[in-house]
Amino acid sequence: MARLDEMNTMLKDLTDARGIPGNEKEPREVMEKYIAPYADALYKDNLGSLIAKKTGKENGPKIMVAGHLDEVGFMVTRIDDNGFVYFQTVGGWWNQVMLAQRVTVMTARGDVTGLIGSKPPHVLSAEERKKPVDIKNMFIDIGASSREEAQDFGIRPGDSIVPYFEFTQMKNEKMLMAKAWDNRIGCAIAIEVLKKLQGEEHPNVVYGVGTIQEEVGLRGARTSAHAIKPDIGFGVDVGIAGDMPGVSDKEADSKLGEGPQIIIYDASMVPNKGVRDLVVDTADEQHIPYQFASLAGGGTDSGSIHLTADGVPSLSITIATRYIHSHAAILHRDDFENAVKLIVATIKKLNSDKVKEIKLS
Repeated sequence: MARLDEMNTMLKDLTDARGIPGNEKEPREVMEKYIAPYADALYKDNLGSLIAKKTGKENGPKIMVAGHLDEVGFMVTRIDDNGFVYFQTVGGWWNQVMLAQRVTVMTARGDVTGLIGSKPPHVLSAEERKKPVDIKNMFIDIGASSREEAQDFGIRPGDSIVPYFEFTQMKNEKMLMAKAWDNRIGCAIAIEVLKKLQGEEHPNVVYGVGTIQEEVGLRGARTSAHAIKPDIGFGVDVGIAGDMPGVSDKEADSKLGEGPQIIIYDASMVPNKGVRDLVVDTADEQHIPYQFASLAGGGTDSGSIHLTADGVPSLSITIATRYIHSHAAILHRDDFENAVKLIVATIKKLNSDKVKEIKLS
């Protein structure tokens, strides 16, 4: 593999970190390490979302840029007599992408490697073989021969189970494959936005946030937005890529490498028109590529942010990504860099007058 540059090293550290909803400590520590040099203040809300504050103008509008720290994973629910581990999904999984995949069980005594298994096809009826295996019929084999041995390994109910996958720069070096792009790429955007504002004038106070428990109901975005009370919110996340076999334009038409996605509608939020128009106009002026996208199902942290207190004008900006909510996904580095460029350029325009105008739009 080609030697990773500074940016890809950060992306590797973020995606290799393990953090399912409710146990985001590892990715939070990585994000904290990378964002701390660019923040005037760093604190957490009471649930564990990370908030980094960067002041451009004291008492200027508060701008929140939020990516979520958690990734989809599993949790140990019980161990059977033979030492097989049963689990609960945490976040949305599609059963067809789970079988025969390697996982890591994070125990108080250290990591335990396992494999998601089910009854082999050789003992299934012809009828059963045609159907995907139900998640409830899957288990994790950790190589234990009894419940006692599994317990000796340190396994207990409530332990996090995370997909195992290493960050990989592909042959086309702009294409990056990793677990947990959903949503460590959003955390990376928040870090880079604060970094790019270093030494720059901006008429506001910017908050780069790593939220928790997005995958189970946009929860950390709600508590961190309560702590910040922002004037404008940006949820940064992954979006659906349509540039692969079998996907029609009417299902998804975004392509990797053609710019960040501006979400015009999703199930959690109809975005603020004033914020959307400002972002689109800024992209056009600065010749930053972008794509429009809408999601009939699913949402982002903006869904919680915009409902905070008496309302926060918000917009989601996302990175088209293939194979999200599986062991590994692929995105394009240019889209990440252009998202940062676009958000920074927009922030520089968000002074008190512009925010007032947006609130009236």
